Amino acid sequence: MDQIIAGIGDALTLINILYVALGVFIGIFVGAIPGLNAPMAIAIAVPITFYMSPLAGIAFLIGINKGGTFGGSIAAILLNTPGSPEATSTAFDGYPLARQGKGLKALKMALYSSVFGDTFSDIVLFTVAAPLALVALKMGPPEMTAILIFSLTIIAGLAGKSMIRGLIAAALGGFLSTVGLDIETAEPRLTFGFVELDDGIPLLPMAIGLLALSEIIIQIENHVLAKERDTGSIDVFSRDVPRENKAVSGREFMGCFRTIIRSSFIGTGIGALPGIGAVVAGFLGYAAARRASKNPDEFGTGKLEGIAAAEAANSAVTGANLIPLLALGIPGSLSAAILIGAFLIHGVDPGPLIFKEYPRLVYGIFGAMVIANILNFVIGSFGLRFFALLVRFPKSVIHPIIVVLCIAGAFAIGNTVFSISIMVVFAVLGYFMRKLDFSFATFIIGFALGENFEISFRQTVILFAENPAELLTHWIALGFILLTLFSVWRILRRGTN
Repeated sequence: MDQIIAGIGDALTLINILYVALGVFIGIFVGAIPGLNAPMAIAIAVPITFYMSPLAGIAFLIGINKGGTFGGSIAAILLNTPGSPEATSTAFDGYPLARQGKGLKALKMALYSSVFGDTFSDIVLFTVAAPLALVALKMGPPEMTAILIFSLTIIAGLAGKSMIRGLIAAALGGFLSTVGLDIETAEPRLTFGFVELDDGIPLLPMAIGLLALSEIIIQIENHVLAKERDTGSIDVFSRDVPRENKAVSGREFMGCFRTIIRSSFIGTGIGALPGIGAVVAGFLGYAAARRASKNPDEFGTGKLEGIAAAEAANSAVTGANLIPLLALGIPGSLSAAILIGAFLIHGVDPGPLIFKEYPRLVYGIFGAMVIANILNFVIGSFGLRFFALLVRFPKSVIHPIIVVLCIAGAFAIGNTVFSISIMVVFAVLGYFMRKLDFSFATFIIGFALGENFEISFRQTVILFAENPAELLTHWIALGFILLTLFSVWRILRRGTN
């Protein structure tokens, strides 16, 4: 109890609150600009946290993630162009409402639903993560190997349109995680004479290149080839807009409350499973609301319930994604995979031991998450006018700024030009992965899990080298192996239908 109180007290210090507020502001700012998203902002911002305390740095990044989830709905509603992928389903009813002169009402419903869903999943995280970590501590190498195989299979099968491409991306990420010194013999592997690679390929320059710089290359290409579609933004702050079109009444919110609760459960469940993601949660929440509605034909024509369903579901994924990260050391999403870099910068290894070795930090993070939700509501409410203007911000200004931030962030990792070179190489790789529809989310998660998988697998081989049949006595490992086979069968069957 002392550690819980101390952790919450740390989160309530002025400096940490200010860092969370800054993170939320940056997240909404980035999310509101089409083509930019929270994982990209987190990747660029991680090097900055090197100069912060562990709690301040991680809280800052969590603030970016939470703000970015809501921020994506702004462009979706005003431009019919989702600022982030998870806001795609928000545009179905958000943009029609904006065209009816109810854009501000739609934005406020998106904000309220997003904060509610996010808070709901955080509460589940607080109550589930620690007990799950206790269970994880009783698992040995065979169980962890089986769980990691299952997680990578689910991620590869559901994170993209093609399971084969997903598996290839995950396998390539895992293969590149072997670069560096062998974990047993300390012999260099795949370093090709570069001493800088003895510690392996650095995660953060890789993430910056794959997520941020490759996206800028794509956007510049689209601009040059005139592929970008301009739907025209809508002025939601005109004085001619009636008052009832600017606010969400208590009756309107309560009319959507059952939908918000349902979507929060859906998003939390999806978020707790590694790799499925907020995009799937948003669509499932929207589809569930439509099926439960007495007037399903009204969805897609400008219905507040559609916005509430999508935003509550995709935002509920944010907190739940940290359940597998903190309890098992398995990142549940792309953002969580990048957060691993922030933990490692401060010498903290996420996983079941984190509750035993760093309880004060964990509960400080929990406290910061609650603060981030409150600030997301406050900053979102008072800053809607400013954030709505961002959708008109010229990309000729945005792109050079992001490129400079990418270079500075990559250089800050090791203070060497080699880190920038790594970033550029993976930016090119990311460009082709996007063109060929390979999931860079599965790639990065595969890379992040690669080392743990190799260690667990090698230990399992050593344990059962003389008597492989002894594996049959490990029921948890066998259970996850069977789940893996069943999941592969279901995913392949779905692909053939």
